[in-house]
Order: sequence, then structure tokens, then C-alpha cells
Amino acid sequence: MDLQCCLCWRVALLLLLMPCGLQCMSVHILNEEPVHVIPGSSLVLKARIGQGPLEEVSVVTWEREPETGISPERVTLATCPGRSLKCAGTRPNVHVNVEQQGTTLQINGYSSSDSGVYAVTVTDHTGAKTTAQCIVRIYEEVHHVSVSVNVSHSLLVCGEAWGTDPHFSWFHERVAITKTVGRVSKDGTTLFVTMTPFCGHFTCMVSNKLSYSSATYTAAPCETEDRGTTAAVVCLVLLLLFGGVLAFLLWRRHRHNNRGERLHEHLDDTI
Repeated sequence: MDLQCCLCWRVALLLLLMPCGLQCMSVHILNEEPVHVIPGSSLVLKARIGQGPLEEVSVVTWEREPETGISPERVTLATCPGRSLKCAGTRPNVHVNVEQQGTTLQINGYSSSDSGVYAVTVTDHTGAKTTAQCIVRIYEEVHHVSVSVNVSHSLLVCGEAWGTDPHFSWFHERVAITKTVGRVSKDGTTLFVTMTPFCGHFTCMVSNKLSYSSATYTAAPCETEDRGTTAAVVCLVLLLLFGGVLAFLLWRRHRHNNRGERLHEHLDDTI
């Protein structure tokens, strides 16, 4: 009896020293935050529920509140008994599934009013609650692209207002940047120009899943080989024309002199 009593006390002491070993329930949202959702598409949030052998899920609740505000009001999206495989949300476009080790929230026809901080709360059979949160925002189009220049350092910096997940691309005279022109920073926002002279049109294009926009910085005009060739051809043509006109005038003058000499000789013979 003494041995059994001692073992019971040891087990009780272990349970007290390890309150989260066999008794505490946990919940974790799997989506990386912030989550950005394209308007009109579906928001899907998945959460994993961890529970010990002595724990049982009683209620799963999904809620949302504004991301900013002095006293944000929390709205309940769905409340589900733990044993239910599926439960209805508070709106027709809200669907929630509850499984043995997880729960999924789906909102169809997502709009800007659905943005905010989402919370999933799991309540066990003793009434203890644990909560996980995730920030959800609307996917924004690209807006207001601009290019600023630092001529002294041969830098061009591309900026964009508030688009989601912007991708930057650089072009020189409508051709993608090569090593002969310069190099682009890892994030794509900065172009280090190495070509000399610093000339031509530099265009930054910013795009994402919804839209794209661009801005161009115009430096001094570049003197290209084609322009030099064209100028040489024009000069040659003008030179040939001038030479032709000069030759024609000389020939005409020489012919006029010959005719005068012949007329003078003819008069002498007649006399």
C-alpha cells in the first residue's frame, strides 16, 4: 500500500510540474502572414490543433476584428462543436470544417471588408481556451511608379506606392538591362549604371498578379553607330552633289570659252 501510494503521489507531482505535457491544448494557423487575397477569390485559413491524450476539443470558434482602431469590434464568423466534421458559418459565404487535428475556414467572394485580424479559438472539455491569430489583407494593384536619379553615383531608384508583392524590371532603350549597361540590385528597385556616357531612356516596370505600371527616366541622347553612319552618308552625298555642280560649272565655262575662240577665228578668216 505504501508503494502504491508513493507512486500515485509521484504521478500527481509530475502532472503538476508538466502542466502542458499531457493536458494543454495548442492551436497554430499554418498560413504565413500577412495573407493577401485577390478581390473576388476565396480566403482559406488552415489551423492545426494539438492535444494530449487526456484532452478533448469542445468548441472551435473563428472570429475577425479590424487590424487597426482604438477599440476594434470582434465579429464571430463560426462556432462549431468539436466533434462536428462540418458546421455552418454566420454568413452564406463562410464555411468551416473541423477535423481531429485541425480546422479550416473558407470565405468565398473576398472583399476589402473581409480584411483584418482573424482568430481561431479552441476550447477544451474543461473550458480552457487557446487562441491563434493571423493578419489578412486585400491584394492591391500596382500604383504610382516613379524613377529617381542620383547622377553623381549613376544610380536609378524605382519606387511604387502600395501594390502587393511588386516585381521590378529594368530596360534601356526598351531592351532588358545587360552587363554593358549596368546591374540591378537583388530586390530589383535600384539600377547601378556602369555604361559611359550616362545616356538614353531607362524604364522601370513594376508588376504583380493584378496589374503593371512603368516610369521612364530620360538622360542625354546617346550617339549610336547608326547615327554616325547616317551622318557620314549624308556628308558624302552633299560632297558629291557639290562636286558635281562645281564640275558642271567648270565644264560650262570651258565650253563657253571654246565657243568664243572659235567665233573669233571664224571672223578672222572671213576678213
